[in-house]
Amino acid sequence: MVERNERKNSQNKKNGLKKSSSSNMFRSVLFFIVIFLFGYALVLSFAPRTSVEEVALSSVIARANDENGDIKKITVSGNDLNITLKGKEQPTEHSYKDGSGTLYDLGLVNRCAELSGDELKSCLEKYPVIEYVEPVNYTDIILNVLTLGLPVVAIIVFFAYMMRQAQSMNKENLGFGKAKAKLYGPDKKKVTFSDVAGNEAAKQDLEEIVDFLKNPKKYENLGAKIPRGVLLAGDPGTGKTLMARAVAGEADVPFFSISGSEFAEMFVGVGASRVRDLFSKAKKNAPSIIFIDEIDAVAHKRDARGGAGREDEQTLNQILVEMDGFDNESGVIVMAATNRVDMLDKALLRPGRFDRHVDVALPERKDRLAILKVHFKKKPLEEDVNLDDLAKKTAGSSGADLANIANEAAITAAREGHKTITRDDVTEAFERVAIGPKRQSKVMNDYEKKLTAYHEAGHAIVGHVLPDSDPVHKVTIIPRGHTGGVTWFLPPEDRSYKNVYELKDILARAMGGRIAEKIVFGNDNITTGASSDLKNVAQLAKEMIVEEGMGSDNRNIVYPEESTGYYTISTGKPYSEKTAELIDKEIKTLSDEAAKRAEAVLKENREVLDRLANALLERETLEEEELPALLKGTTLPEGAKLHS
Repeated sequence: MVERNERKNSQNKKNGLKKSSSSNMFRSVLFFIVIFLFGYALVLSFAPRTSVEEVALSSVIARANDENGDIKKITVSGNDLNITLKGKEQPTEHSYKDGSGTLYDLGLVNRCAELSGDELKSCLEKYPVIEYVEPVNYTDIILNVLTLGLPVVAIIVFFAYMMRQAQSMNKENLGFGKAKAKLYGPDKKKVTFSDVAGNEAAKQDLEEIVDFLKNPKKYENLGAKIPRGVLLAGDPGTGKTLMARAVAGEADVPFFSISGSEFAEMFVGVGASRVRDLFSKAKKNAPSIIFIDEIDAVAHKRDARGGAGREDEQTLNQILVEMDGFDNESGVIVMAATNRVDMLDKALLRPGRFDRHVDVALPERKDRLAILKVHFKKKPLEEDVNLDDLAKKTAGSSGADLANIANEAAITAAREGHKTITRDDVTEAFERVAIGPKRQSKVMNDYEKKLTAYHEAGHAIVGHVLPDSDPVHKVTIIPRGHTGGVTWFLPPEDRSYKNVYELKDILARAMGGRIAEKIVFGNDNITTGASSDLKNVAQLAKEMIVEEGMGSDNRNIVYPEESTGYYTISTGKPYSEKTAELIDKEIKTLSDEAAKRAEAVLKENREVLDRLANALLERETLEEEELPALLKGTTLPEGAKLHS
């Protein structure tokens, strides 16, 4: 463990150096510039310089006009005079005149100006040369430097920037083949099985993996081999990733987590390279766990249409090769999660790769209660909040859904200004997550309200009367989400199977809204309010015929999905045109039967239909405890019975 931590610290340091390479380069350049300027200043300070003496202008003029004077040359620049003496090469004296007059007026005359030949030579031996030069204009010099220098500097800066960008891109290109897996080591927050509520069967399967990682000798002495791969399969939000992290936390080993989509890149071969890098890191940190989330993104079924050169197939092939390359002493276990097992390549699922399949199912009622207790643990609840009732209502919800309900309840309480979460807050959160938020801005006129009330009352009465339907939980005409009203049916208990009678009752109660509109407002005055109900009827009827073999003429016959590759050219479906016509006929038969049963129930209970609709118009929402009195007196007509 110490060695692993040292390697990790070393790696972190390397990563830190890489991240700061650009700033270090800039600092290095700045350092060398400062050193250069400092050295140049030192050179100037130690360089031999000629001392210049300040002299009076009157002395300069007198000595320049004297035949025996010692001045060789006078350089005049504006009001400055630099005097070079005979026998010297550089000026050694300096004088200054004010701007009130010229040197000629002051008596300094260039006596040799108009002479030539021997006369000039003789004159220069006696009198100095007087040279006039333009004074230095430092403002112009600075402007010239800026005018000429700024473009040069800009070009240099641009090319320096481009070079740094190129270096950065090169570094990134060199890192394309590196895996982007997140490492959850000892320094990260540990997740254990105590943090995972429910899914006891799945946890029991995974506890064996933990035990092997902790006590490998116990299994090796008996000749047992640790599963090389564990595939977690289940619906979205059931806690597959949390389960995998709990295994790593319980075993106290490094946990490399990566998504299947992170292997993909725009460059060919990068996915396979990242797979090699990921497995290499895991082996160096063994014992360890590799977790690939959404593995179906890179491990879906291969077929002749793809070809061996496809990037995703190269990535899959590399995963297969790496898992084959494991030995029993490597101490690396590969865990993967998916909600589409049917899409995975068979080579990945064979023994020796993903040996163990763990089904992470949707939580049952007791599991939902445990999950809700975990998520409400740190939230203040009113004493009348019953989490068991909420667990009962949330059949079919995943762990993520339950977590969302708890969070929405807290948000609702805060929005309403409550100090604690009330039962109404929890109910509102549940309905918001299950259906959608209330549409307060949706304003219905009296006719629309009446239509909606009879529509929802039709659903409620048909569902209440039919013997194999779930009980009515709530009816409301307040718009939510994409619905104008809601009629809620909740099963009394979790069930794994539904028989044909239960499914036919679901079809009939779904038709109850449209049939109620027909009875009350006339067959020619039906509306679009039942569109979603009719879609659900068609979908459920098709599933009953195609997937469950519940048709009259197609009893006990199902048809494989198109993903299996078994399909016909004519229909593009896994059955012929003749069979498609038969399926359509069976779907219509089920729909017509549902409509007839709903109509028989509503006509038999017309008085109750009016009573329930009027109650909805008055109260807008009817809770479960209010419904028995309103539905009292309903009867099941002979035309709606399926069995005695």
